[in-house]
Amino acid sequence: MRKLDYKKVSSDIQSRIKDYVNSANADGIVIGISGGIDSAVTAALCVKSIGKDKVIGLGLPCSSIPQDIEDAKKIAKILGIQFLMIDLTSVYNEFMEHVSPLIKSNKIAMANLKPRLRMMTVYFVGQSMGRYLVGGTGNRTELAIGYFTKYGDGGVDFEPIGGLYKCEVREIGKLLGIPENIIKKPPSAGLWKGQTDEGEIGLSYDTIDEILYRLDYNLDLDDLNEKDIIKVKNMIKLAQHKLKMPPTFKINKN
Repeated sequence: MRKLDYKKVSSDIQSRIKDYVNSANADGIVIGISGGIDSAVTAALCVKSIGKDKVIGLGLPCSSIPQDIEDAKKIAKILGIQFLMIDLTSVYNEFMEHVSPLIKSNKIAMANLKPRLRMMTVYFVGQSMGRYLVGGTGNRTELAIGYFTKYGDGGVDFEPIGGLYKCEVREIGKLLGIPENIIKKPPSAGLWKGQTDEGEIGLSYDTIDEILYRLDYNLDLDDLNEKDIIKVKNMIKLAQHKLKMPPTFKINKN
């Protein structure tokens, strides 16, 4: 993996955040805080960039793990930002109650409804409070393999840590003083009970980071597991539609 000057990287990201907010003539940034490392680092970078008074954190539990809720509160308290807790569990249950008699759904569709409800809520709060941009919390690793919900946690205005591999997000977290238990917590989107990112993907983030890094920089892959390489390449291929604006089909005037 590449060796970074994390202080410089952190400073550069903060400058870019500030420039982006100013270019949009926005009042600040609103961020969904899950209690995990990615949202903690993103919120901390935004606070250092534009100040705690211009950052709003949202806790958006939806049948979530109680510890994640407590960790989200802890992060907001450490950063000194305004924090709103909006429990979406009843909204989710009400939605499912209405559609279940009409549609036989599946585990993934039902799970992806949760981040989509969160996206809707973050934008509602941002526009209600003024002109707030929605800060994304996706890292380079997750974005590349499509490990996010389209129009869910992928529905944001910008991705401050989108250029950092997962292992680099952890290092930035250490630099920014994110609590160790949050840095070391097994990553989870909280989509269902017992769900973890690595368990769902079938590979560790360290493995994905190494493969993705070498693919990004055209480096040799010979000493890595071939099945893992194929799996990562397939995920990257299947994720392309998530990373582009919806295509517009041109009309042939002839």
